[in-house]
Amino acid sequence: MTSKRTSPIPERKLNSVKELIDLIKKKKTILIASIKNLPASQFQEIGKKLRGKAVIKVPKKNLWFRSLDGSKDEEVKKLKEHYTDSIAVLFSDLDAYDLSAELIKNKTPTKAKPGQVAIENIEIPEGPTDLVPGPAISELGALGIKIQIDKGKIAIKEAKVIARAGEIISQAASDVMAKLDIKPFTVGFIPISAFDNNVKKMYLNIKIDKEGTVKELKNAFGKSLAFAVEIGYSNKDTISFLLGRAGMHEKALLKLLTQTPEVKSEGEEK
Repeated sequence: MTSKRTSPIPERKLNSVKELIDLIKKKKTILIASIKNLPASQFQEIGKKLRGKAVIKVPKKNLWFRSLDGSKDEEVKKLKEHYTDSIAVLFSDLDAYDLSAELIKNKTPTKAKPGQVAIENIEIPEGPTDLVPGPAISELGALGIKIQIDKGKIAIKEAKVIARAGEIISQAASDVMAKLDIKPFTVGFIPISAFDNNVKKMYLNIKIDKEGTVKELKNAFGKSLAFAVEIGYSNKDTISFLLGRAGMHEKALLKLLTQTPEVKSEGEEK
């Protein structure tokens, strides 16, 4: 049997809940982000960069749930389902996409630690290094990395994958990456889910890949441009190509029209 609370709730906790409820009601976007393995110094640095764009809170689970209940909003209460350990809650007037993009932009590279799982293939690139001959030669050799000595420094003869996606990073691989200043991971606020207060909509599995999206758009534009030119569709993007093709056709027709027909002499065999 659970005993009832006899002592009053501390005023600081009541104030924290009140502040969270106010933010829940007033801000357009409520975003939950993972801050697992994020050093305190980088947390503070990111917080400075987001100043004026978002209010960051790291509430304890019971206070956060009490605040969601206190908002009296049944839709926003669904954020309870996405609570995990080591999270921060961000309140902002930016929309979920723009706020997520800000978080991704402020992620910083970090070194690999033994026991971490490689997210993608980690490769030691070909080329010169600042390492001098010594113990590093055997450390590199143990991972199957081919080297040569160039101007008193170790150079990597050919690129070598030392950890494949999904594999656990070994101590040896971690040490070599540290020596070569290779930072295969990034740390920062990782968007998990967000709630839009204006349209009462939840966004899950948030992924922001600006470079990938731009690449896809360029490929799509290239294919659509070629197709538009082929069917003769004219607009500001295709007109120069259409005029160029028309000019080539014009030259071909003029050549045919001005070509002197061959006249055969009488009696010449046909």
